[in-house]
Amino acid sequence: MEERQKSYGLLVRPRGLVETDLPHDWFKKMRENSPISFDPDRNCWDVFCYKDVQMVLQNYKQFSSNRNGSFPTLLSLDPPTHRRYRNIVSQAFTPRAIQALSPRIKALTNEILASLKGKNEIDIVADIAFPLPVIVISEMLGVPSEDREKFKEWSNIVVSGTQTLSFDEMNELKAKQGKAIHDLRNYFYQIVEKRRDDPKNDLVSTLIAAEVDGEKLSVEELLSFCFLLLVAGNETTTNLIGNTMLTLFEHPNVLDQVYKDHSLVAAVIEESLRYRSPVHSMNRFVTEDMNFNGINLKKGQEVLAWIGSANRDETVFTRPENFDVNRSPNNYLSFGSGVHFCLGSQLAKLEAKISITEMLKTLPNMKLDRTRELTIISSTFVYGYKELPVIIG
Repeated sequence: MEERQKSYGLLVRPRGLVETDLPHDWFKKMRENSPISFDPDRNCWDVFCYKDVQMVLQNYKQFSSNRNGSFPTLLSLDPPTHRRYRNIVSQAFTPRAIQALSPRIKALTNEILASLKGKNEIDIVADIAFPLPVIVISEMLGVPSEDREKFKEWSNIVVSGTQTLSFDEMNELKAKQGKAIHDLRNYFYQIVEKRRDDPKNDLVSTLIAAEVDGEKLSVEELLSFCFLLLVAGNETTTNLIGNTMLTLFEHPNVLDQVYKDHSLVAAVIEESLRYRSPVHSMNRFVTEDMNFNGINLKKGQEVLAWIGSANRDETVFTRPENFDVNRSPNNYLSFGSGVHFCLGSQLAKLEAKISITEMLKTLPNMKLDRTRELTIISSTFVYGYKELPVIIG
């Protein structure tokens, strides 16, 4: 635990330097020396190797997602209940439905980029990577354009982290989050009621109409999914875009290639998902006393599957510390594995591909501003940066 706090707790990068190996140095040490490690303070097992992480994510019978919360979502359910809900929601995330969003995502990206015209320096996170996914998911949920700013403000508060705040600041933020959740709940409820009477071509209307085995989602379930889509479709996609761009700035030869050949963007995103996964871990709960690779786990204990470590496992990936856009196969675990494989994976990759391609077309000779500090998001679950200052031209 001390090793974990020393290495992973270093959140602010030295001036002018880009994080390249932390927490990956720690991951490597743990894979070699303590691949399944217990932290008594958290009553939690940390799992680091690819095969073990994959097992935890796939074996829902022994490693449950059930968090006993009062407001369950797909993330906190196990089969067979999970399967029924996922079948309903997946109707809105078919490849055809996602591909149909391409023109709108491109238009939104160019709208954002047009607002940055003439600037010599931008923050890719604040100016592009954050607003785009929020706007996309808000439109999918049927939020009208006049409510976009209000919706963005609410969603920003809801996903804000509290880890680096003082006690008073944390309490203040939690109070704001409580109010934002209340306001969003009421807002979504109004949208649901309006769509019952007057369906539109949006995700809420699709979810209201969807049936599996004659069953539809209740109002509470609909509200739950609106929240899930807001959070899952927001911060992780923001981090995917930001992490991919940061990785390109670290590898200027690759950036030059991508500037010349935009068809490489998809491969860059695939390798970035492995190299700097926007989701670094997922947790599960042990359902029964069991022996796991010679380690005795007890019922009710938490298990944290470190995806960021699994994606750098030397037994699975050749030279995993290298960023290789030609890597094949590339069986990263960044979107999970098994029944909980991320429904929005294709949407996240589509948004990243379009936004990065349009950036390359519009913003010449982008370079990371190395005079500015980069601050990593304080979270064990998501992995990204609070800002990404870039000089244009």
